[in-house]
Amino acid sequence: MSGPLARLWQRVSRDPSIRTRVTVRAVLITLLLVIPLYLVAMLLVTVEARHSVEQRVARRARVVAELVRYGQLESHIVASGQDSLAQVVDRNRRVVAATTAMRGRPAVNFRMPTGLDNREDGVGCHIDAPGGRCFEVVALRVFNGRTELVVFALEPARPWLPNLGLAALVALVIPAAAGVVGLGAWRAAGRALRPVDAIRRDLNEITATDLERRVPEPSRRDEIHALARSINQTLDRLEGAVARQRAFISDLSHELRSPLTGLRTELELARSDPHASDMAETTEAMLRNADRLEQVVNDLLALARLDSDKGLQKEPVDLHEIADQEVLRRPRRTRVSVAGDSPVVVSGGRLELARVLTNLIDNADRHAATAVTVHVGEEGGDAVVEVVDDGGGIPPNDRERVFDRFTRLAEARHRDAGGTGLGLAISRDIVEAHGGTLAITDRPDGSEGARFILRLPKDGGRDPSRRRNDRQGDGPPGPGPRG
Repeated sequence: MSGPLARLWQRVSRDPSIRTRVTVRAVLITLLLVIPLYLVAMLLVTVEARHSVEQRVARRARVVAELVRYGQLESHIVASGQDSLAQVVDRNRRVVAATTAMRGRPAVNFRMPTGLDNREDGVGCHIDAPGGRCFEVVALRVFNGRTELVVFALEPARPWLPNLGLAALVALVIPAAAGVVGLGAWRAAGRALRPVDAIRRDLNEITATDLERRVPEPSRRDEIHALARSINQTLDRLEGAVARQRAFISDLSHELRSPLTGLRTELELARSDPHASDMAETTEAMLRNADRLEQVVNDLLALARLDSDKGLQKEPVDLHEIADQEVLRRPRRTRVSVAGDSPVVVSGGRLELARVLTNLIDNADRHAATAVTVHVGEEGGDAVVEVVDDGGGIPPNDRERVFDRFTRLAEARHRDAGGTGLGLAISRDIVEAHGGTLAITDRPDGSEGARFILRLPKDGGRDPSRRRNDRQGDGPPGPGPRG
């Protein structure tokens, strides 16, 4: 090989890439198609050549047979060519007549027609005749009025490849076709995979600090374009997730700094004056800061369990019973009542659902003016829990935002400076892990206050992909609770 084919082979032998595999497969497929076609073509040429020889031999035998039949046969058969091979023998295989090329030779060693057949033909290889080792033979039995004679006409049989030069020339088409197809496949695969290589190079250069970069999307609308688009969409989601995680870490650092700073301050004061008269107050302040730290750590552990989808052991849970227990568990600032008498059972984690109701009731109790009402019932195939307070309510623009982690509205900071801003975020994550929704809407009577609506499927959970869309099923769209 030389030129482009040689260069192609050198690159193929060194490169185990997809491009190489595509090229090799194209070449192999071409060979599998061209070689059988070549063999079939050579077979057809051979069959046609042998058929032509057989027709000439048969025609020559018929001419000699006519001479025998009409009594015009002489010992020397006159033929059109000096190399014509024909012979007439009697039943005892004595030569009666022959052409010039067959004179003086023994009878043709070939089977004679017998029975009702007056013709035999085929190939014989043990015949004393000039021109070859095997011959195409036609034998005709003829009656000349006195006796039966057999006419033999023969011609050297054609080899399997009647024209070696033509066969060799046509055989060159096989590597030529394979080389052309391989070269075309190599170049086509290179053009097709060039955008993939560009995507790979750009992906290798994207780091955690460079997530705003995107891979190039080819203008041609094909599978590679779809791949590049999917990669960019994945990078969009990854960039958003990293941004949220960075914001979460920043907010967490801020939330932890306050109690740690307060705790350190109280400890330094206690160390500077160990016999101070207000040691009890100092100890109480340290305990409050430690409690806040513990609350933040517990909330973080709850978020970690929810994010890892672990630790949720489902069992039949009566929401009415849990609501009663959470209301009676400790005294409240306002009057909290539970409406509804019949059990409302769902499949879920008892501790997790209890945490949701505790967060909702505590949140409502902090912001209510005088009373909080918890309605537990059913609607359609869902269990519905409504927590309603008579406080100042939540503006529609903030009803979804308050479900974000570490988000607390100005009123929440004023009323509960020790909150973590994680309670409502954890509540929504728990509800969504159960296939339910948690949203905020106006009170049905139009009065001031907030109304939290918790929906849980009683059949064990719905498709998680529908949770986001279901969030706005109750009341006007918008962010969630107050944190």
